[in-house]
Amino acid sequence: MFQDHLPLLTRLAEGGEPFAIATVIEIRGSASARPGSKAIIDRKGKVLSGWVGGGCAQSTVCGTAVECQRDGQTRIVDLNLDDEVLGTGMPCGGSMRVYVEPILPKQKLWILGHGRIAECLCSLGALLGFDVIVDDPMAERDFYPAAARLLAEDLDYGQLTPGAEDCAVVATQHKGDHQSILRLLESPVGSIALIASRKRSGLVLDYLRENGIAEDQIARVRAPAGLDIGAATPEEIALSVMSEIVMLRRQGSGKAMRLRTPARIAELAG
Repeated sequence: MFQDHLPLLTRLAEGGEPFAIATVIEIRGSASARPGSKAIIDRKGKVLSGWVGGGCAQSTVCGTAVECQRDGQTRIVDLNLDDEVLGTGMPCGGSMRVYVEPILPKQKLWILGHGRIAECLCSLGALLGFDVIVDDPMAERDFYPAAARLLAEDLDYGQLTPGAEDCAVVATQHKGDHQSILRLLESPVGSIALIASRKRSGLVLDYLRENGIAEDQIARVRAPAGLDIGAATPEEIALSVMSEIVMLRRQGSGKAMRLRTPARIAELAG
């Protein structure tokens, strides 16, 4: 029963752990599992709970679960249980289809700084499906209602712990932005955006070089952050920065849709 898995699913979700749910959706002939049978599989391909078949059938499903968690795409696995050579290696006299769905934690958006741009970044980030964390001494809940967390007492950035899949935006308005970027570069965070003028961005990047930061690490910092949409207002600047983050997240080109090939447009439209 699905209810049997609920405690484990809740624990994994609360811990921010990725996992996959494999569900048998079709059986033909003889098979050890039944339609509706489920298994919970971790990011390394280990079955944490449940059952969708033994032997090589389970091995194939677990391998697919790892792939699903890697690219975030669902898959249907067709298993031939009647072919020892081309199938699963178990001549059971039937076939089985298994639907594998990855359950991935929300990507986190860390915002360092306060003010109208930071407020707009928070709103847009939450709207786009990020867990938003605002790390700034001046952060107040009234101005960041969409934030998952507010870190208003993190003066030394001790709680600034982004993961490799996360994004960070430095919107400190030149107040310690070079130190905060140094702190971010010590983390595995995948994307660092600095909201600053071109001149200020150059000064910050020079500061990193003077402090011995290698060029491949400096390349992690997108400064000035954002796409060129002619942004002028805080709202437009936030939109520009979030557009670039989405472009990187979805591996887009940033080009106008009318310049894209018909095939790619159809793919993006789903």
